[in-house]
Amino acid sequence: MGKTYERIDGRLRSFIEAQPLFSTATAPLSGEGTVNLSPKGLTGSFAVVDEHTVAYLDFAGSTAETVAHLRENGRITLMWCAFQGPPNIVRVHGRGEPVFRDDPRWAELLGHFPAIDPTQHGLRAIIVVTAELVRDSCGYAVPYMSYDEDRDLHARRFAREDDASLSAYFAKKEHIAQSMDGLPGLPLPLPPTTV
Repeated sequence: MGKTYERIDGRLRSFIEAQPLFSTATAPLSGEGTVNLSPKGLTGSFAVVDEHTVAYLDFAGSTAETVAHLRENGRITLMWCAFQGPPNIVRVHGRGEPVFRDDPRWAELLGHFPAIDPTQHGLRAIIVVTAELVRDSCGYAVPYMSYDEDRDLHARRFAREDDASLSAYFAKKEHIAQSMDGLPGLPLPLPPTTV
């Protein structure tokens, strides 16, 4: 049934790159804190950087829980499920880091996402995850579902924002600069985009 992998390559890499949806899970160190689970999608917003590193684009949203948890402790799990084809679930447990717009690595990392226009979606950060444990499991109970297409609502909403208006939008949101548990979230104002 389940198997542990040394690296993200071959069939495993092909599987996770083909999935239109994945989820991320993070939590603060405090046992009283809020566990966060987020679905992620949008074709081209996820990349395998190398055999031990993956990354995804962190777009505008109403909270910044993942960013806050990663800034505090770095723990993250990513999960992909097969909704079509043979049943399979893959989890990458690792250490994550939000890379912000003013980081010297920004432009190079953004190069892993050639299908994404960085001026749309209110791109806030690139989440880079170093895999510590990679496992799969059967997925026998995961239902069949079909993927039709990406929604265009996010791009339509945030494509009209520039750096200043996006920072102003985030400043009005209660859980962007700090998490629901009071941890530092997204640094504001956003640095200007350089790409």
